[in-house]
Amino acid sequence: MSSCGRTGTTQTISGGPSVQVVQTTGDRAMLLQAQPSVAFVKGGSSSGPVVTVDPTTQYQQMDGFGGSLTDSSAWLIWNKLSTSQQATLMQQLFSPSSGIGISFLRQPMGATDFSASGNYSYDDMPSGQTDPTLTNFSVTHDTAYIIPLLKQALSINPNIKVVALPWSPPAWMKSTGTMNGGNMNTAYFPSLAQYFVDFVQAYGQQGIPIYAVSVQNEPLYSTTGYPSEYLAASDESTFIANNLGPALSTAGLGNVKIFGYDHNWDNPAYPESVLGSSAAQYLAGSSFHCYAGDPSAQSTVKAAFPAKDIWFTECSGITSSTFAGDLVWNAEHLLIGATRNWARSVSLWNLALDQNSGPRNGTCANCRGVVTIDDSVSPASVTFNVEYYILGHLGKFVLPGAHRIDSNTFGAGSIEDVAFQNPDGSIVLLVLNSASGAETFTVSFKGQSFNYTLPIGALATFNWK
Repeated sequence: MSSCGRTGTTQTISGGPSVQVVQTTGDRAMLLQAQPSVAFVKGGSSSGPVVTVDPTTQYQQMDGFGGSLTDSSAWLIWNKLSTSQQATLMQQLFSPSSGIGISFLRQPMGATDFSASGNYSYDDMPSGQTDPTLTNFSVTHDTAYIIPLLKQALSINPNIKVVALPWSPPAWMKSTGTMNGGNMNTAYFPSLAQYFVDFVQAYGQQGIPIYAVSVQNEPLYSTTGYPSEYLAASDESTFIANNLGPALSTAGLGNVKIFGYDHNWDNPAYPESVLGSSAAQYLAGSSFHCYAGDPSAQSTVKAAFPAKDIWFTECSGITSSTFAGDLVWNAEHLLIGATRNWARSVSLWNLALDQNSGPRNGTCANCRGVVTIDDSVSPASVTFNVEYYILGHLGKFVLPGAHRIDSNTFGAGSIEDVAFQNPDGSIVLLVLNSASGAETFTVSFKGQSFNYTLPIGALATFNWK
């Protein structure tokens, strides 16, 4: 952070901590750009809204910020970039010093709607055949480019937590016999539990520890358009209680967390049902997506089951929106909204897509990755999208193991904020100006304060020891 132009003068005069500032503006004039440092002063006058940061009140511990190295994302990074381009991009994504410090990866188990390989699972069988003992289980597909990139990511940032989940079980485990849509044949629950165990062990052997698993991506959305599955809350509960939880435990993998739900904010009844069932003893908590409802649903579930944690695990950018609009929306709903409503993670969707929102294996024709790799030019070009800067505003500064701490916020159309304390004691304050013009505000901390003015729609991260 030395590039922030810290000056000895401000420190000497004030005696307060020097504050490093990084800012992004809606007009892209500043993109995670270091600003002159500011200093806390005792007895200064306040101006505008006063944001009081109080580290004595701690909330959830943070796991990290990130996205998904989907089959499409990994395939693009591996195949469409030169070796040096690939090495540079991986640093820009995962290094906390030279990049945005991604520390959370939500990895699909098999194909999704973004697969360069089409549909695949780790135990595909010819139509009409089954493999209940998983004799043919193999993660070989992933060894071509997904696993090598995961290893590279972990070598850059060893703090990365990897969460894994299927968009669909193998087709033969389903009543429809296809990965695209339909329901689980619950008679294969024991096989599916073993499928999870085999996956966690196979990735572990590759040097990729699995922090957590989810049972099913978006269990309330079944479509013939891409790998998906309808799984009722009662079935998810039964599977976790009777199959998945015991199977992980028996295999010595009881430390692998299990997330329930993994779908939109608009249906808190589903995670509450699972958390209120016999599956509870095995559940770490619930995970949420952004496509319907609002982040307060996370607090609804947290209030009902305070001992269980919350993760925010998916939101995708779309190409038809604006940088300025998305900067405010993402900061408001995800960086601030999700974390102020107990999320231990903020994870977006594809880390990389091409200039055509692909390679696609499904129906989203306007999805946008954290970065865009344009392979219509030679050499391919890499563009950093608003999602990159969004993740960077917290990922670079809030370290895994940090706690969210207390700070007052003024809501949409004003100064919105969230604060954290890192394991080393340093404080991170994220502030969004969602007002209709430039806004001056005061930050108060332990009896000292500073004033700051943010342009309309700007996002700033303040960091001090």
